[in-house]
Parts: sequence; structure tokens; C-alpha cells
Amino acid sequence: MEAETLALAQEIDFSLWGLFARATFTVKLVMVMLVVSSIWAWGIILQKLVNYRSARAEALRFDERFWSGEPLDGLFDEIGAAPDGRAERVFAAGMMEWRRSHREDGAMIAGATSRIDRSMDVAIQKESEELQKGLTVLATVGSAAPFIGLFGTVIGIMNAVIEIAEQQNTNLAVVAPGIAEALLATGLGLLAAIPAVIFYNKLSSDSDRIIGGYEAFSDEFATILSRQLDG
Repeated sequence: MEAETLALAQEIDFSLWGLFARATFTVKLVMVMLVVSSIWAWGIILQKLVNYRSARAEALRFDERFWSGEPLDGLFDEIGAAPDGRAERVFAAGMMEWRRSHREDGAMIAGATSRIDRSMDVAIQKESEELQKGLTVLATVGSAAPFIGLFGTVIGIMNAVIEIAEQQNTNLAVVAPGIAEALLATGLGLLAAIPAVIFYNKLSSDSDRIIGGYEAFSDEFATILSRQLDG
């Protein structure tokens, strides 16, 4: 009897595709959702890694130009009012408000410093929203995927128990496929969730550092402009 049971178990396809093909519609739907979620999360992860690297490099290049001693008006005229770089856009927002605050006689309109600060704060907020776009997806996948996988596991075990009851048989050939299908759903849930959580934390930290750099530049730039106003 044991030899016959082992022979039947060896004939069962326990590959990933075999387990998926044997699963019920609900468990298949759960597995597909988890695979799609994982692919979506990895797409966001790779995109953000490239974007953040580009943002850091651009900020470094602009910082070198800003502190090179080049006149600010000349630097602004060179990059324009709508530059491509994120740090440049923060600078351009401050410079545009600086120029708008000059009257025709050359005097400054009252409250220029606060308006310049607000203009750069708005620009930083826009860049922050753009940098953090998609991170909520990673957080959602990281928190929800294990529970979705667990749901698939529960359904798979229920189906395995029902099959045991229908066949009145608890040998390995009957029990093993259903349990394996159920555990596959849990494994896919963890496979989707673990990278999402890890990279969500990393990318959130990277984003905060980049935005912190913009805020530090904004404070330094506002200090320079304020010094010119006082002078």
C-alpha cells in the first residue's frame, strides 16, 4: 500500500506551473494577483532607483554651478524659467519671484522675502509629490500581499479537506497536491511583499534626503536674497 501511494505521489506534477494548473479558480486568481502585484512593484522600484540617482546627480551639478561664483541673474538666464532639473526648478521659482518683486524704479515690493520663500516651498512640494509618486503602491503591496496569499492558502486547504472527505482517503497522493497549492499562494504573497517593504523603506529614506537637500538649498538661497535686500 505504501509503495502504491509513493508511486502515485511521484506521478503528480509538483512544478510551479503544475501546482497553478491544478488550483481552483479562486486560488488561481489569487496567484495571478500576487504575480501582477510583484511585477508592478518591481517596475516602480527600478523606475525610482533610476529617478533618484538622476535627481542626486542633477542636484550635485547644480550645486557646483550655484556656488561657483557665477552671478545669480546670469545663472537664471542660462537655465531659463522652466528648466529640466528638479533643483534648478526650485532655484527658478525663487528667482522668478525675486524679479517680480522689483518695481520699475528698482525698489523692492514689500514682503518680497516671504513671497520668495513661499514660491520655493511650493516648488519643493511639487518635486516632493513627483519623487514620492508610486511609493504608496509599494506600501500597499508590502502590507496586503501576505494577507492575499494567506487567503489563497485558506481556500486551498479548504479544497484539500473537501477532496479528502469526498474520496474518504488521507494518503499522501490525495493530501499533498492541495497542501502544496495552498502553500504556493503563501509563498507568492511573501515573494511580492518582502521586496516591496524593503525598497519602500529605502526609497522613502532616499526621497527624504533628496527633498531635505532642496529645503536646505532653499534656506541658503533665501538667506542670500535677504542679505541683498538688507544691503
